[in-house]
Amino acid sequence: MTSPLRLGWIGCGTHANEMLLPQVTRHDVVLQAICDISPDNLASTGRRYGVAPENQLSDWHALLARSDIDAVGLAMGPRQHHEVGLAAIARGLPLFIEKPPAATSRQAQELADAAKARGVPVVVGFMKRYSTANRIAANVIHTPEFGETASFLGQYMTAPTYFAGDVDYTGFYLHHCVHYFDLIPHLMGEVATVGARRHELEPGKLLLHVDFRFRNGGIGTLVMGTHQSRGTPMEWWQVMGDHRRVEVRNLHEVRYFRSPPFKVSRPDASLVDGEDTLVWEPNFTVAANEDHKGYHAILGDFVRAARGETLDFPDAAAGARALALLEQAIASAETDAHR
Repeated sequence: MTSPLRLGWIGCGTHANEMLLPQVTRHDVVLQAICDISPDNLASTGRRYGVAPENQLSDWHALLARSDIDAVGLAMGPRQHHEVGLAAIARGLPLFIEKPPAATSRQAQELADAAKARGVPVVVGFMKRYSTANRIAANVIHTPEFGETASFLGQYMTAPTYFAGDVDYTGFYLHHCVHYFDLIPHLMGEVATVGARRHELEPGKLLLHVDFRFRNGGIGTLVMGTHQSRGTPMEWWQVMGDHRRVEVRNLHEVRYFRSPPFKVSRPDASLVDGEDTLVWEPNFTVAANEDHKGYHAILGDFVRAARGETLDFPDAAAGARALALLEQAIASAETDAHR
């Protein structure tokens, strides 16, 4: 029987406590030590997860210097992710980094290069790949039956909640938009070019139409913006092939369309396996251990990777790729705004 993974965790804010720590501690993990600059965050997180006061640290250097941790999780800001991530990799500690892994693609590439040179697994928190609906749909798309991907259409909206005082879209780009610059290549394959058009309804309310051309010749459009209520469905995407398409609505419904015949004039019309539409929805009446957003699944891969298993997960190189595509789209949108 293997011993629990001894985890050091840096960054104990709201996101870590509401999304990440509840899911990682469902795996075979002991939260050995935690770190945060806020004494209140440390105390409340320590109480919640049974971390003794002597293992609640305010200095991340002290946490990384410990000899009783096997791996590290980071839920800080992008600049701290880069700095602390490089230090953890230098120590040889397997790493989970919440997205974005850095503030720029160059910094993310530094993490990727360091991880490769040191042979350290780095899992970046692109949990969109792991949400149940997205995983089902991606597995359909990647079957030989589906064939070549031809187009992507999608929207991923939010409200202007990233801004307090002066409008700054950096948080919107790095914490919201970056997800789909990982998910779309995961679904469609390598991106050849990306561009964007923007429309600012008023300060804080930005609309982007991002256009993709893929290496296989496919095309795509993604709509993102900060002018919709978070109380409404925010997310939808569709991938089309030849006479086939997959749609995911609001992370809870998958539809797989094939090439069914018209049924209106057929007295023997029925539902036929292999040609009619398949639909999947989760059963939300089951126990709360289901996690359709994908955090439990991605953190499970992190735990397994930290134990030495070889897995296909979003690594630091994927983080660098996503940030590079995002930067290209932002630059294109800024050019469009000044035309």
